[in-house]
Amino acid sequence: MAVQTGLGEPRGPWFVSPELDPDGRARWDVPDGGGGGHRRGWRGRLLAAAGVVALSTLSGAAAGAWVADQTGTPGPTAASAAPVPAELVTAAERTVPGVVSVMVGGGSGASATGSGFAIDDQQHLITNDHILAKGGGGGVTVELPDGRRFPAEVVGREPDSDLAVLKVPPAARLSPLPLAKPGSTRVGEPVLAVGSPLGLAGTVTAGIVSALDRQVRLGTSRHRAVQTDASINPGNSGGPLVNARGEVVGVNTAIATIDSSGSIGIGFAIPIDQVQQTADTIIGKGG
Repeated sequence: MAVQTGLGEPRGPWFVSPELDPDGRARWDVPDGGGGGHRRGWRGRLLAAAGVVALSTLSGAAAGAWVADQTGTPGPTAASAAPVPAELVTAAERTVPGVVSVMVGGGSGASATGSGFAIDDQQHLITNDHILAKGGGGGVTVELPDGRRFPAEVVGREPDSDLAVLKVPPAARLSPLPLAKPGSTRVGEPVLAVGSPLGLAGTVTAGIVSALDRQVRLGTSRHRAVQTDASINPGNSGGPLVNARGEVVGVNTAIATIDSSGSIGIGFAIPIDQVQQTADTIIGKGG
């Protein structure tokens, strides 16, 4: 199975957070100095608030347990977990078997891991270009959900959009994931991010579409992206963001971070219409 790397390490994926707009909005990666004190104060207040919430939660749990012990009646925490929508469970069951781990090893010792998925019955896979770049141009291996591994051919790369197309042998027998219709994604709809964060293959995280057409830097240029609060971490890059019908609405590629602290609930995916267009161009050129 894929090696678990960086487990528990507080870091985000290989991405430079969105640049500061002229009016001063949307700065997440403020460099040290020049406003750092304000940022630390904000983080301090956030941590203090989190501490209050944690203390309240623990107190409530203790009270609930005491009630249950004294009366035999479940306390207030017994039914606190919200039911998981059945459509998301079905979407996960359909998607996980089609998502692979991508491992790149360079001769210079550089290596990288990520995710990918099949987009046609010719065993073409979509992933992020930055995974190949960080791997130093080394050989690419794809690991399937059942543990089988195959060498992958790099059909083509598009650094500008941070997309790449791989191809594995027919013996892999990967089924392509269905793609959402362009323009069908809506703000507020539930989505799942599927991939191998920190080497944990077959991981599914849930959230919603937070915004559409968000202008962020993806690859070497600024592009519009699907914003989501589904948890995305290192290793998720290249994996699919799917809707409740199991259709791919985007390719998970980046998150905004504060002091490289990992996922803070602001993730970005390349829209599926751009993915389809880029993949068709690369496959048309590379076969």
